[in-house]
Amino acid sequence: MDTKEYSLTVGEKTITAQFSDLSNQTNGSVILNCEDTVVMVTAVMSENKREGQDWFPLSVDFEEKFYAVGKILGSQFMRKEGMPSTNAVLNGRMVDRTIRPLFDSSIRNDIQVIATVLSLA
Repeated sequence: MDTKEYSLTVGEKTITAQFSDLSNQTNGSVILNCEDTVVMVTAVMSENKREGQDWFPLSVDFEEKFYAVGKILGSQFMRKEGMPSTNAVLNGRMVDRTIRPLFDSSIRNDIQVIATVLSLA
């Protein structure tokens, strides 16, 4: 597995970005660490361009999991995590508004970015 790791110190905290081919079905992935908080971000772009549209098809999802904070639900009827919380929707929008200007304005391929919280301190 090919891995590249970069670190940045902000104040007293160190943020580490580890780029690898951990999720091999994506076009790119990174695992971000800051103390005990770990977030995995994956990005996928479709091969085909959408014809006849004048907007950039970017979808950003921010997923919070109960296991990230150590809560494991015991109900046999609880099969999914449920609807995203208001905080997750706002975090997804914040990521969307931050990265959308970084893409070329001529791109019309579907792009999906998913940020999954793996561990939360």
